[in-house]
Amino acid sequence: MLDFSTHYATLRDQLAALDKNRTLMVGVHTGGYWLAEKLHGDLGFALPLAALSTTLQRDDFATAGLHKQKQPTRLPMSLQGVHVLLVDDVLHTGRSVRAAINEMFEYGRPASVQLAVLADRGGRELPFNANFCGGTVTLLPTQTLALNKNDTGLDLIIEVLA
Repeated sequence: MLDFSTHYATLRDQLAALDKNRTLMVGVHTGGYWLAEKLHGDLGFALPLAALSTTLQRDDFATAGLHKQKQPTRLPMSLQGVHVLLVDDVLHTGRSVRAAINEMFEYGRPASVQLAVLADRGGRELPFNANFCGGTVTLLPTQTLALNKNDTGLDLIIEVLA
């Protein structure tokens, strides 16, 4: 298990200078939303927290099908002209970020989009980088990194692929 609190504190400190009255925080389901919930509360963002589902925008949808725990996109307003802070748990290939941006544009054209991630594990297949990052993690190709929510809070976990 990795140290969630160190990565979280680094990310939270980086985000502290954002304009919390004019920025809409949008968490990507599922881990990104859990992270965004905690950041939103700890940093006191004024606009309501939004949730974004990338399920129907994934480029692996045809082979993987619907995610078994599909969550809906919930936005408190149109994204037209809004400054968005997109929050996800782990940045890896960049495919989730691409799907999230595609989904966001279904709800308007944001004035700007910044990306915040808890951990960057490298391995990019698409040209995306985070504006804010809690830390980098080096993993083997047979390992995955995810945010886990349990009764005691949030933890970063490494899993070995079967």
